[in-house]
Amino acid sequence: MSHRRRNKASPPPSAATDAVAPEAPFAVLTPDFVLDAIESVGLRPDGRQLALNSYENRVYQVGIEDGPMQVAKFYRPGRWSDAAIGEEHALTAELAAREIPVAAPVAIAGNTLHHHGGLRFALFPRLAGRAPELSDPATLEWMGRFIGRIHAVGAVRPFVARPALDIASFGVEPRDWLLAHGFIPPDVLPAWRSSVDQALDGVRRAFERAGRIRSLRLHGDCHMGNVLWQADDRTGFVGPQFVDFDDARMGPAVQDLWMLLSGERHDMARQLADVLAGYEDFMEFSPRELHLVEALRTLRLIHYSAWLARRWHDPAFPAAFPWFGTQRYWQDRVLELREQIALMDEPPLWTP
Repeated sequence: MSHRRRNKASPPPSAATDAVAPEAPFAVLTPDFVLDAIESVGLRPDGRQLALNSYENRVYQVGIEDGPMQVAKFYRPGRWSDAAIGEEHALTAELAAREIPVAAPVAIAGNTLHHHGGLRFALFPRLAGRAPELSDPATLEWMGRFIGRIHAVGAVRPFVARPALDIASFGVEPRDWLLAHGFIPPDVLPAWRSSVDQALDGVRRAFERAGRIRSLRLHGDCHMGNVLWQADDRTGFVGPQFVDFDDARMGPAVQDLWMLLSGERHDMARQLADVLAGYEDFMEFSPRELHLVEALRTLRLIHYSAWLARRWHDPAFPAAFPWFGTQRYWQDRVLELREQIALMDEPPLWTP
């Protein structure tokens, strides 16, 4: 079997704690609403506004009179509690206080989470940068150092209001939801059900082989789309900036590492060695966690399908993902799961 791996980590993350969501959760979010929300916290928008690429939430770049541009993030109703969002903001504030380059929300009158017209939003500084060159060993080591620093802070205390990345919430529950809601075509259903059940058995075996693993506060969705590489002549800063902690949760450290790996098995082993060379300058890494790489990939794939299905009531999703739900889509998922079943039974990706 080929070991060539596409980096499947880049699609948007899946929801974690959804309540019953409205049919059009962002229907009120007009350009005027965005400007009114900015004004409600005492800032004066200058009329410039640009919608940024986001599906789970809605994100806008907004011009401010006599100040730098801001990024306004409107949270999806029903997904996170205020307490959970507060923990996301608190983690990024802890990281920023230690000069770790992350996008932390702007505090206004001591608050980072604001309410307007039934929606919740936060403001972030506008960051610019390009995608990191993950083919460059020095870049991978550099990113590893900063992820190690993030995890050293994340290990200090646990989340209380945010969930953990586990088999139940990322695998079993999404599978059960998809089966209960009729999204899978009848002629593909038996093969998908058999494949997903075998895949979850493989995930359980992988976690058993890994043994007891430390759980810490993670970025949770650390793929190259959430890292901006900056070389700022004005400030002198060169390196990665980590953005979008919306999926921060408790979990194993390797969750924030495996999404940086792609290519053949020997390519991923080399990339992992580069990342860990920097990571272990600041944080110890247990090699037992390498048993989880393909298991975590498998959970993400299952969860992603359920995320798309759960969001189908949002008009943005059928427009952006017209291929979802087709027979071809589910046939491809069966093949993908079968590949994962085989990969999870192979030896872990040890570093050279």
